[in-house]
Amino acid sequence: MSFRSPSSNPGTTLARLLLASVFIVMGAWRLWNAYQGVPTSGATLSFSAAELVLGLLMAAGWKLRWTALLAALLMVADAVLSHPFWSLAEPARSAQLLHFMKNVAIVGGFLLLSLAAPTRRR
Repeated sequence: MSFRSPSSNPGTTLARLLLASVFIVMGAWRLWNAYQGVPTSGATLSFSAAELVLGLLMAAGWKLRWTALLAALLMVADAVLSHPFWSLAEPARSAQLLHFMKNVAIVGGFLLLSLAAPTRRR
């Protein structure tokens, strides 16, 4: 019986690339908009650059366990800072709750990816 690493599974690879695409596309999109002259805060630029780099590292499979955990933490911060549904009235509350919960689901995906990442044997 042979052990097959989760990283060599095509389904796991597809899941990793899809999760990474969230950070790659959104980070690059905001950086591109800033480059095109859209007013952007320094915090947003920093966050976007971190997203892009993390997404590229995850897509490449580099230190996957740690990059996926870091991505999960970044997504939690984004959920709390960008989607404060608790402070809004309807109908904005429902819309922000939906976005908040999507972020929570993506955090779950990053945690699963971290758990499925291959570990180095000593």
